Amino acid sequence: MNFNSKTVSKITGLSFRQVDYWDRTHFIKPSVSEASGYGSVRLYSFNDLIQLRVARTLMDKGVSLQKIRKSLTYLKKHIPEIEKPLSELKFLTDGETIFIITKNQKEIIDTLKSGQLVFSIAIGEIVENLKGEVVAFQQNKKYSVTVKGKKYEVVLHPDTEDGGFWIDCPSLPGCASQGETIEEALEMIKDSIEGHLEVAEKKKKVKKAS
Repeated sequence: MNFNSKTVSKITGLSFRQVDYWDRTHFIKPSVSEASGYGSVRLYSFNDLIQLRVARTLMDKGVSLQKIRKSLTYLKKHIPEIEKPLSELKFLTDGETIFIITKNQKEIIDTLKSGQLVFSIAIGEIVENLKGEVVAFQQNKKYSVTVKGKKYEVVLHPDTEDGGFWIDCPSLPGCASQGETIEEALEMIKDSIEGHLEVAEKKKKVKKAS
């Protein structure tokens, strides 16, 4: 599954501006598809989401971008080598330096200063949390809309690549629409339902007349 910038922002908790800035400064770039001009879409992979969430976590701990970059370089290099991706990997940081611990080895990026408070960042936990958030984001949501005094159940589907949502009305086959936001999608499906009903009514009249 691929994720556009807006979806990445929602899932990772980073602002859209931050995601965009990190791409333009080559800090964390989308590995699936880069922006190639006006109207083009950046597409990130799940491993990109891991890097973004790790970067945000380290940034919140006060770690410098230079040291975060070293940590991300380590992640990119070792993701394919870990049997259960990142499940045994932990970062320790005091806000100044980073210490990496894996199941079978210890690798020091910078010497950890003694006597300072150390934060443990379990990468496996970050991965599992991200998986849960992606699943939750993907889940279709049911809503009820009223058109001409009658209620219709509609289903909202998030679009992780193109952004926004598409929405359909199961009781009216072929009746669907889309919108950038949930509110817009719900309004658009109302128009589609109304149009669908009008077409169906015209077909009935034609059938009776013949």
